Amino acid sequence: MFDSHAHLQDAKIKTDLDQVLKRARDAGVERITCIGYDLTSSEEALLIARKHQGVYATVGVHPHDAKTFNPEVRDKLKALARDPKVVAIGEIGLDYFRDLSPREKQKESFIEQILLAREIGKPIVIHDRDANQDVMDTIKKYKAGRNGGIMHCYSGSLPLALEAVKNGFYISFAGPLTYKNARKSHEVVVKIPMDRLLVETDCPYLTPEPLRGRINEPANVRYTVEKMAALRNQHPDEIGYLTERNACKVYRIKD
Repeated sequence: MFDSHAHLQDAKIKTDLDQVLKRARDAGVERITCIGYDLTSSEEALLIARKHQGVYATVGVHPHDAKTFNPEVRDKLKALARDPKVVAIGEIGLDYFRDLSPREKQKESFIEQILLAREIGKPIVIHDRDANQDVMDTIKKYKAGRNGGIMHCYSGSLPLALEAVKNGFYISFAGPLTYKNARKSHEVVVKIPMDRLLVETDCPYLTPEPLRGRINEPANVRYTVEKMAALRNQHPDEIGYLTERNACKVYRIKD
């Protein structure tokens, strides 16, 4: 299995990182992408990826932190992104639910990082919350899927997911797929082509059933794999293998 989106640099995880990674390996998780969300966390993600085999990094500024994005930060992200262990720019996007940065600043940061990804030829990881139309309009206008990309922790509609796939994106699901009220996501999992599906934990957040209330970690991605397998009437081992293959493809991991 491949946990395609984790925050191993989070304080809840990194204090016990060696054991977290051991539990992941014991559970069958062979690869993990550690996701940056601002400059500091991006630097930390790369340090972790360099130290641990099977761990990769992304670098980027989350919409919550878009107010911190400026030309200097862009230049530093670009320098980090040239490291072979950095597999994407992200997580980037728009968040109109919490609005922790002004929306215009979010849009500016999102566009600039799409252009950065295009410049260096790497995919992007998108965070979209309550901003579906603006995200899709931006994807289309700036050809954001030119080098591939991921709609992280997807919770949107089936038509939007199909539109994202059409524009070069993979659709990734986390712990909420296991929740009883996730009927919309269940439909998307069934209808989206298998070669465009990914799994993730977004740890330490979004712990799946039956572990809700605990700190999430990469080993728990198996619960999302099992739910996806049940929904698609496939064996969990097959889903684990195929989603790992998909993640390696979008992240361009060949080892």
